[in-house]
Amino acid sequence: MSERFERLFTRAEAILEGKANGFGEPILHYLAHRKYGPAMLSLACRRTASGKRADLGRLSDPNSSAGMMYRAFRQGEIDAAQNFALTLFYVNDLTGYRRWMRRAARCGDADATLELRKFELRQPFPLARQIKRLRPFRRDGS
Repeated sequence: MSERFERLFTRAEAILEGKANGFGEPILHYLAHRKYGPAMLSLACRRTASGKRADLGRLSDPNSSAGMMYRAFRQGEIDAAQNFALTLFYVNDLTGYRRWMRRAARCGDADATLELRKFELRQPFPLARQIKRLRPFRRDGS
């Protein structure tokens, strides 16, 4: 069953990137309702791409972006906690950002451990400009 889910997920991502024909969102919805972690994360990230707090939803709602990221984290998805942390950063919830980065670091995410150690309040990504927390990109990669 997981091979089938992986195949469907790969197809949905190819469709959404413009590399194949079809409708990718319904495939992601199907997989998310079957509790396939990568699909839940992908769908949640697509829904919160605008950086608005209203798009995030509540943890208690399994169909909201926050609910999907939380459920993916509970299922053991490696990237779920860090994705949720960055999503909270972009809605300007720095307390939640730090809490979820700590959870990601505890789960063994090396990038999250490094980010938590630096704990920068500014990010070099375009969405950070909307919340006035943009920092210039550094050549050293940090």
